[in-house]
Amino acid sequence: MRDTELFQMALGLTPPWQVSASEFNPDTKRLDIRLDFPRGSTFPCPICEQAGLKAYDTAEKTWRHLNFFEHEAYLTARVPRTMCDKCGTHLVNVPWARPDSGFTLLFEAMIMTLAKSMPVKTIAKFVKEHDTRLWRVLYHYVDDAREKADHSQVKQVGMDETSRRRGHKYVSLFVDLDGPRVLFATDGKDASTVKRFKRDLIDHGGDPGAIEEMCCDMSPAFISGVENQFPKAQLTFDKFHVMKIINDAVDQVRREEIKERPELTGSRYIWLKNQKNLKVSQSELLEQLTIKRLNLKTSRAYHIRLNFQELYQQPAGEAEGFLKKWYFWATHSRLEPIKEAAYTIKRHWDGVLRWFQSKINNGILEGINSLIQAAKARARGYRSKRNLITMIYLIAGKLDFDLPT
Repeated sequence: MRDTELFQMALGLTPPWQVSASEFNPDTKRLDIRLDFPRGSTFPCPICEQAGLKAYDTAEKTWRHLNFFEHEAYLTARVPRTMCDKCGTHLVNVPWARPDSGFTLLFEAMIMTLAKSMPVKTIAKFVKEHDTRLWRVLYHYVDDAREKADHSQVKQVGMDETSRRRGHKYVSLFVDLDGPRVLFATDGKDASTVKRFKRDLIDHGGDPGAIEEMCCDMSPAFISGVENQFPKAQLTFDKFHVMKIINDAVDQVRREEIKERPELTGSRYIWLKNQKNLKVSQSELLEQLTIKRLNLKTSRAYHIRLNFQELYQQPAGEAEGFLKKWYFWATHSRLEPIKEAAYTIKRHWDGVLRWFQSKINNGILEGINSLIQAAKARARGYRSKRNLITMIYLIAGKLDFDLPT
């Protein structure tokens, strides 16, 4: 079998395209494959797809292809232009590459696959291409897949922010909790992010009025955004963020008390961890510090925290009564940080109790956030917010990229 026939089969070319020649340069370690079409071949119009158009003239184009063993491979072809009565003169679309790309479809599919687990800069070194060219490939496929995404069945949405870079730069994530998948990522963490999400939801066939449940932390920006943009949605405050408010209050009590009670030195984490997660030495220290005769304020705050944690174990019908008793205890504790935490819970009362009906939380977002931060760490950060948002959609958007295999 001749080389041209072998490459014809390997590339999966269909008439009128055929391999006309191939050349391997051992010095540059490069394989060049030339493609052509027989005289008199016809092509469809790339705009209206009218068939049977002959070549008006040709323009030579070259595309980077998958490596041949360890050697770089390139396809070069005379690409015809057709003259259509309706659309004018245009280059035809070739089956092995998308318009205006310098890579073949299979090469781009490889880049998209590698980018899910490798930094783009590392891939660029591996394939000996500038990373800016590879980012353009990612932009194209992510933007195209997002344009086709269907959000018409979205009913439950979680929202949270993730760090973009140092200096309080954030990206807000909106996640389909039934997916789970990232529906929308946008710069910032103010109320306008919710407005932008609503517009994006509509653009993808979603109905803001059909959103039944939304989950977030107690950020005033997110709360006002939901109230203004999704007035029909029920708001649940993420229980992990609720517990963080109580934990922060306990730690504040400890930090104030340690100035007079040096025995609290080195005890920070025993008050914040669940007892089952403590090491043996930590459990022993906790037992020593919770003896009543020591009368530690931190110990009292800790028991108030443990009691609040039991809220989420209550039957739905008894949850509000339990929370009222806890609130009374906390506000009469004479521990200012605990009292402030209780007042915060009171201001968000309905959203805290909504969990007993919705049972939703942002645990999914925490997992997605971990994936994002891991990718950011591998890449040692991203040059622009567009790069980060593109990567978020790539690894957590569950988009259909329709890549060739």
